[in-house]
Amino acid sequence: MKRRHLLSLASAAAGSMIASPGAQAQGTYPDRPITLVVAAPPGGGTDIVGRMFAEHLSKELGQQVIVDNKGGGNGNIATAIVAKAKPDGYTLLMQYSSFHSANPAMIKNLNWSPKDLTGVAMGAIAPQLIVIAKRVPPDTLKDFIAYAKAHPGKLNYASFGPGSVAHIGGVMLNKAAGIDLVHIPYKGAGPVSADLVAGQVELAVMSPPSLASHIRNGNVKALALASDARLAAFPDIPTTAEAGLPSFIFDAWYGMFAPAGTPKAVIDKLNAAMRKIAKFDTVMERSKQLGIVLRDWSPEQFDRFVATEGDIWSKIIKENKITLDE
Repeated sequence: MKRRHLLSLASAAAGSMIASPGAQAQGTYPDRPITLVVAAPPGGGTDIVGRMFAEHLSKELGQQVIVDNKGGGNGNIATAIVAKAKPDGYTLLMQYSSFHSANPAMIKNLNWSPKDLTGVAMGAIAPQLIVIAKRVPPDTLKDFIAYAKAHPGKLNYASFGPGSVAHIGGVMLNKAAGIDLVHIPYKGAGPVSADLVAGQVELAVMSPPSLASHIRNGNVKALALASDARLAAFPDIPTTAEAGLPSFIFDAWYGMFAPAGTPKAVIDKLNAAMRKIAKFDTVMERSKQLGIVLRDWSPEQFDRFVATEGDIWSKIIKENKITLDE
């Protein structure tokens, strides 16, 4: 009887192992390198934030996290790759807010849906900066608005493409300030930064990571921060309220996503690692230097935030009739 009982237990245990291979796989995750697809070319804020987390994730997870930049297509190339990837936690996405929130409202036949992705963790929130080329005469936001009003349609602002944070920021700035800046679309934050420094464009509304070094080196002029509080990274840059434009408050975010259907155990493991990394002294100091704000959020909190952002961006895009054919 004892022998039969032991055989029965062994058989049940074996059956349990065969019936739940997913549980075994999740228990050993990750057992090979992970690819973090970044929805931007090298050099932009999304790339900078993605690489900051990827470096530490490799150590925390015990497997290399390989950054794969897939810029272009207004973020859709990278997003579609991850949306269609196997939901096993080995293909992840570092996404920029406008790509995720704006594209579904702008493109009728989008090759991915927000439902194809699930939130892993918030990377960071970035209050937007109003920055002008060094060659542009004004040194304050108030003086720039007066200068722009005196030259309607003669000045331009750069963006990463229709519907991007920089584009929406320019649209909102035009409305809030009553000016007429002409939109010049680019294919990423890196090229925008380069041409802003070179003086090829007059203005950009951008996230701090893309311009932090240029601001500190005096290569561009930061007129104001579109936030209700100054950043520790740039204590001398006034908020838009302080600069005379209180109606213009605007920020962006960087977040990590996985394909929908990725096991919860995998999502939770990645989220825990991201939240742990965000508390590292080196990461907090680096974030301060970049002018971004870290958030300690669960996957559920991040998903709720993303859903709300989608509604807000959709409304702005429809009200301003923004399309990729602009």
